[in-house]
Amino acid sequence: MLKYTGLENKNVLVIGLAKSGYEAAKLLSKLGANVIVNDGKDLSQDSHAKDLENRGVKVIGGEHPLSLLDSNPIIVKNPGIPYTVPLLEAAVEKGLKILTEVELSYLISEAPIIGVTGTNGKTTVTSLIGDMFQKSRVTGKVSGNIGYVASKVAQEVTANDYLVTELSSFQLLGIDRYKPHIAIITNIYSAHLDYHESLENYQNAKKEIYKNQTEDDYLICNYHQRHLIESESLSAKTYYFSTQQEVDGIYVKDGFIVFQGFRIIHKDDLVLPGEHNLENILAATLAALLASISVRAIIDSLTTFSGIEHRLQYVGSNKTNKYYNDSKATNTLATQFALNSFDQSIIWLCGGLDRGNDFDELIPYMKNVKVMVAFGETQSKFVKLGESQGKYVITATDVQDAVDKIQDAIEPNDVVLLSPACASWDQYNTFEERGNKFIKSFQAHLPSF
Repeated sequence: MLKYTGLENKNVLVIGLAKSGYEAAKLLSKLGANVIVNDGKDLSQDSHAKDLENRGVKVIGGEHPLSLLDSNPIIVKNPGIPYTVPLLEAAVEKGLKILTEVELSYLISEAPIIGVTGTNGKTTVTSLIGDMFQKSRVTGKVSGNIGYVASKVAQEVTANDYLVTELSSFQLLGIDRYKPHIAIITNIYSAHLDYHESLENYQNAKKEIYKNQTEDDYLICNYHQRHLIESESLSAKTYYFSTQQEVDGIYVKDGFIVFQGFRIIHKDDLVLPGEHNLENILAATLAALLASISVRAIIDSLTTFSGIEHRLQYVGSNKTNKYYNDSKATNTLATQFALNSFDQSIIWLCGGLDRGNDFDELIPYMKNVKVMVAFGETQSKFVKLGESQGKYVITATDVQDAVDKIQDAIEPNDVVLLSPACASWDQYNTFEERGNKFIKSFQAHLPSF
């Protein structure tokens, strides 16, 4: 951890306790700042608030008094708190500096930073880079919007490590000097307009990721959205990724992932399915190469990385069949996405809580479905849907029974996909429980030696 002295004896107001506020307050106290924590909810019984008070940090809960601004503090706010909160509006009016906790991670990190943002795919890219580091001799630690507070992880890394940080648009709005050595923008689509008020504001928030980069840094962008940055004044070396054409960066040609003319791996050997994940893989692979991760470690990761738990998660293979757990697909939109991710024949496990809707909107995505296995309250609806499309339909009592029954129908190279398009509460407490039952059932059918 760098001995940053720029906050010594400075007044700092942390707005919003939560996990990031708690870690930020502890770090700020360690850095010698005069810290006050404020949250709109009652903190009298909050264990984190009590711990901070024991550390000498003043905690004010239940309201946002404007008097907190009397000392002209630097503000470190929870990313999710909108700037329309009266306390923050008053702070803006006074010209006070408003930061988010990731800024602190940059100020103290000995390690170079890989920053990942984008509308879609940033969690997968961050996790995949983290997995590549795990399989490499180079060390990298994951942090940020993925669930590990960046300012806490930044205290643990050394100059020989990398700090890999997922960054939301909310976090990026609150940076000042923050500078990733390698910045990734997966894509930018319309999102969070209730917070940012316009698409342009949202795009500009994402672009904050490269504003402090220099010619010694790298920026990785989606080639098919290059128009978003082409008019910008960029200092970093810019590389692109594309699944459709050769670019200055990384791309797919003749089925292979290629960087600077070197073939890394054929896309048929990847375990993460779908065009969207192919883009994620390209971005992560390029970042890993720039961070000096070996090609061997990258290939090892790309052929084993299971993905995000319960979200098109690669479970494993049994003979030539790959199994995927998409239990988090609790609506038709998520299942459309999953069904569209495979070119192979699919054995589709579906069904769950009946919310009164039908599933006809899945029909355009069922072309690769060979067998349907229906269970749960919506079983009869999925049977009707499958039969209307000429599919072979099997009925099962639950997920475990579904995995048992497909063993007689499965053929070489079929993909087995649990993507229920329904909530789990008719048979399971959570979608995680449903997904874990699927994984356990898959494992029960692995050959024993």
